[in-house]
Amino acid sequence: MVEVAEGVHAYIQPDGGWCLNNAGLVVGDDGQSLLVDTAATEHRARLLRTEVLYRSAAPPRAVVNTHFHGDHTFGNSLFPEALIVAHELTRTEMDSAGLRLTGLWPEVRWGDLSIALPDITYRESMTLHIGGVRADLVHIGPAHTTNDTVVWLPERRVLFTGDLVMSGVTPFCLMGSVSGSLLAMERLRAFGAETIVPGHGPVGGPDLIDRNEAYFRWLEENARRGVAAGLSPLQLARDIGPNPFHLLLDPERLVPNLHRGYAEAHGAAPGSPLDVGALFQEMSTYNGGLPDCHA
Repeated sequence: MVEVAEGVHAYIQPDGGWCLNNAGLVVGDDGQSLLVDTAATEHRARLLRTEVLYRSAAPPRAVVNTHFHGDHTFGNSLFPEALIVAHELTRTEMDSAGLRLTGLWPEVRWGDLSIALPDITYRESMTLHIGGVRADLVHIGPAHTTNDTVVWLPERRVLFTGDLVMSGVTPFCLMGSVSGSLLAMERLRAFGAETIVPGHGPVGGPDLIDRNEAYFRWLEENARRGVAAGLSPLQLARDIGPNPFHLLLDPERLVPNLHRGYAEAHGAAPGSPLDVGALFQEMSTYNGGLPDCHA
């Protein structure tokens, strides 16, 4: 837990790979608090709860989920005192997905988990006031998913981006959009944040937006090239080889990201469903095995 501004903390889980997400804590003048995202496993959520209670006078009044993925939401039930807030599609997708993520890595000790759905949902934007601190929730996308929320603290100049932004980690847009991610970077830049807490990886500044934008532009260009050459996304990924982004964590995400780019190049709407299970298998084939998950 690192304090990044007055009363604002980033909870960082190294190394930021699969299911090792970040969370955030905002503590107001009266000790009331807001938690941004939870964690993937029961054990990790309990560790997060311990850190939260160490820095605030009481359990958080609210938990904001930045999107529906289990690494950001499975720990909701460990904060029963809080109202859970999210975009309306986050609730829908959480309810549909359930605990399906746990089946991808059965060796992980997920613990005793249950889905705690959002109590309050919004469509475009909403504002929370926690202990005198203003937190603006804004829906952006489709980008990482169809239901991404950012949490903007205008008085602290801190932006919690969820997985719209990664730091030292390969971006992932299988369930969202390549073009939408590029639009998202423009919208994120417009907030004028001084500190950005990404969904995975170390805290940074506005340059994190620039790095993610560069990846998505490179991805979009390669998807167009692959379509023109008649290569499959898997063939193209193998053809690309070493590239400016191959040292990012979890580079195997290139394959499903290319599938999203191909779909859009063929006219598919941003966020339109793809076969996630099949593409996860193809990603594992490219990777030479199941991607590492150390949750």
